[in-house]
Amino acid sequence: MDRIETEGTAASPQGEIAPERVAPAGNRATGTLKLIALAFMLIDHLGAVVFRSVPEMRILGRIAFPIYCWCMVVGFHYTRSVPRYLGRILLTGLLSQPIYAYVMEHMGHSGNLIADLMLPRPNIFLTLLLALAALWGIREKRAFSQIWAPAAAICLATVLRADYGWRGVLFILLLYAARGSRPSIAALMIAYFLFWGSTYRVTSQLFGMPIDLAKLPEFISSPLGAFLRLETYGLLSLGFILIPFRKNLRMPAWLGYAIYPAHLLIVQAVKMLVG
Repeated sequence: MDRIETEGTAASPQGEIAPERVAPAGNRATGTLKLIALAFMLIDHLGAVVFRSVPEMRILGRIAFPIYCWCMVVGFHYTRSVPRYLGRILLTGLLSQPIYAYVMEHMGHSGNLIADLMLPRPNIFLTLLLALAALWGIREKRAFSQIWAPAAAICLATVLRADYGWRGVLFILLLYAARGSRPSIAALMIAYFLFWGSTYRVTSQLFGMPIDLAKLPEFISSPLGAFLRLETYGLLSLGFILIPFRKNLRMPAWLGYAIYPAHLLIVQAVKMLVG
């Protein structure tokens, strides 16, 4: 989620710039990737709140999260200051939470407006915050932080009911571990999303076409069914992550974060128009 500032460099504990050993392979055009992820996230949230009878919108929306995760891995590699990176994510998450809770209808019914807006299911920035803190601990290796930092992040994601839960945090950590090789990234994502999707039902129809795996031989229906589950559609993001773009859209750092609450306002506007 952070912009690329100095290619091939990363911040040391003393704040000095030092080269990283493993550079991210694949697509590093994070400015363009963020806009692509934003488009799919908008489709996903419109499908969740407004067009609930169109499950294909939720399917396309699965593309957004893996792209944002990859942008974080790339941003973590190049950022000059991890604390400032964490601060931007925290601030954006806090400012967006009331809008997110209201638009996505995650408000409680305690009678306390502040509690209803701030305490329900957190937005995606909590997941990103925990994962980034864990990556920092893994890289710095202070007081065995490479062990307790990721463990704490995974536990907190469960306790705080972070979006995508511990699976989302763990995915970012594994993606960081595989970042240096496109084949490794592809293998990791295929294995992880097949695991993630195994808890979901097989899609019954896709873009108006019914899917009946029972009519197919088992040696075809079994592996095909594994790829036709809601979270497994996150694999559609593989092309965006692995194939480099020739050009990268540059945008101010603040704009990269402001587009998140802005897209929520768009969802609310469409919800009001549709009624």
